[in-house]
Amino acid sequence: EIRRIDTTQPPGPRMSRAVVRGDNVYLGGLTASDTSQDVAGQTKQILDKIDHYLKEAGTSKSNVLTANLWIKDMALFSQMNAVWNEWVDPANPPARACVRADMARPEVLVEIMVTAAK
Repeated sequence: EIRRIDTTQPPGPRMSRAVVRGDNVYLGGLTASDTSQDVAGQTKQILDKIDHYLKEAGTSKSNVLTANLWIKDMALFSQMNAVWNEWVDPANPPARACVRADMARPEVLVEIMVTAAK
């Protein structure tokens, strides 16, 4: 059984924000809703969204297995990482990668995608 959470609407359905299959939860790449904020503000918004979707899927950040982070400019890395470090469960940090990337929209500073266990 596969459960899809928050499937995008027109011009979609392009993607689901989260997909649950068995004991695995896959979140799509999430970006901030308010992209007028700096990288710290955008990162906080994304992590709040991750918490929301993980809860809806029946799990939490303590069960995050992997995280992929894309950042527009590595000069923003320490500011983004400060917010991440406040959020991540220190007893259960995931395997993580962070790379600089061209974003789909110029105002997007960071995008995060995680996979978690239930």
